[in-house]
Amino acid sequence: MNFLGYKRPDGKVGVRNHVLILPTCACSSETCRMVAAQVQGATSIVNQNGCAQVKGDLELTKQVLAGIAANPNVYGTVLIGLGCENAQPNDMEELIKSKTNKPLKKLVIQEEGGTNNTIKRAKELANIMVQEAAKVRKEEFHVSELIVGTECGGSDPTSGIASNPVVGNLSDRLVDLGGSSILSETTEFVGAEHILAQRGATPEIKEQILHIVKRYEDHIKAVGESLREGNPAPGNKAGGITTLEEKSLGCIHKGGHRPIVKVVEYAEHPKKKGLVVMDTPGYDIASVTGMAAGGCQVIVFTTGRGTPTGNAIVPVIKITGNKMTFENMKDNMDFDVSPVIQGEKTIEEMGEELLAEVVEVASGKVTKAETLGFNDTAISRLCNYV
Repeated sequence: MNFLGYKRPDGKVGVRNHVLILPTCACSSETCRMVAAQVQGATSIVNQNGCAQVKGDLELTKQVLAGIAANPNVYGTVLIGLGCENAQPNDMEELIKSKTNKPLKKLVIQEEGGTNNTIKRAKELANIMVQEAAKVRKEEFHVSELIVGTECGGSDPTSGIASNPVVGNLSDRLVDLGGSSILSETTEFVGAEHILAQRGATPEIKEQILHIVKRYEDHIKAVGESLREGNPAPGNKAGGITTLEEKSLGCIHKGGHRPIVKVVEYAEHPKKKGLVVMDTPGYDIASVTGMAAGGCQVIVFTTGRGTPTGNAIVPVIKITGNKMTFENMKDNMDFDVSPVIQGEKTIEEMGEELLAEVVEVASGKVTKAETLGFNDTAISRLCNYV
């Protein structure tokens, strides 16, 4: 099974051909947004970090920003800094170069003489990069080149009964074909971590799964808070989920049934193919951002209550098993798995259809979030989201 993608000079394969206008810090985010709005083919993210952060938080931010630039869906990057921030533009330039050899240009607002001069120069650079990107022809690649991130949000009982198991079936199919899937949301393993840990391919991986859950709980406790006070969310409860453990038992279905071959940190690129666990918050946007920085080319996102979330560089396929939500939020939902709930199709059948949808999106089919131009971004922090 093949898809049409873009071969990058670092050997990776992208499914989109974005030119990224990347802010090193909050103070350059608006400038980047203005540049991206004026250059067709360019995109940007909102970065609220990069300055006034403690060392650990700053390092996390820098790794995420560099990972986003290195994502294979990005042709090249115009990096824009302010000049006095902690995430210094020169340091960011070097960090990105350590991850990829793709085109990269850098501008510093204080050196360019302000916002207008920076926008003018950035537009010139971005326009040249867009023209170069347009020369890259799509080629056919096997699905084993894909890393697909899995996410759930706004869950209700149909998530655990239908949409998450269908995504789990997709994950198994991808792994069997030589590709990779990433299971995320550590906070939503709580109460089910002992079940998930049994899927670890080695005793060390089993211990790592238990470790990241304990580490997360201890981290929240250290600041006098409890995971269970922020999760399940009000919408989860209104939809019929009563406890965090119940939510977790539904969440881990997205990982299918294959062995977990690797546990990676937030935004870390997995070096091994197969089913991988990434340590991310349950907060959807921060979790998706981490997987995008980790190299996912496509995200499959299940929801029962409905969500509009998208990403600037990675297409996000929204899936629901709730027929009412699918009808109610047609401008946001991409894939309807309610036939599983209604007994009209099996999880196996819908898993096969979802794989076909992923291949279509990887080949260029535009998702609903892409048509709306969504570029949601949140970077995880030391005092973390739940």
